[in-house]
Amino acid sequence: MSTSAEELRGLVEEVVSPLVDVPSELEVTASQEGSDVLIEVAVNPDDAGKVIGRQGRVIKSIRTLVRAAATRKGLNVDVELLDD
Repeated sequence: MSTSAEELRGLVEEVVSPLVDVPSELEVTASQEGSDVLIEVAVNPDDAGKVIGRQGRVIKSIRTLVRAAATRKGLNVDVELLDD
C-alpha cells in the first residue's frame, strides 16, 4: 500500500475516533489499486449511528474531506462504513 493511501487511512481514523464511544473497536483499513483507494471503517454497532449522523451528514462530510485530500494527490477515494 502506498504512503498516500496510508495517510488517507490515518486521516479517517483521526476524524472518526473522537466520534465513537468505544475507540478500541475502531478499525480503519485501506486498500489501493492504481489510483483508486478504498477505505473501510468498522465501529462498534452502537457507534455506527454517530458516524453516520442525521440523514448521513457526518459520513458525507468525512467522505468530502477525504476526497478533497485525495484529489491533491491525484487519487480517487471511497469511504465505506462496514456494518457487522
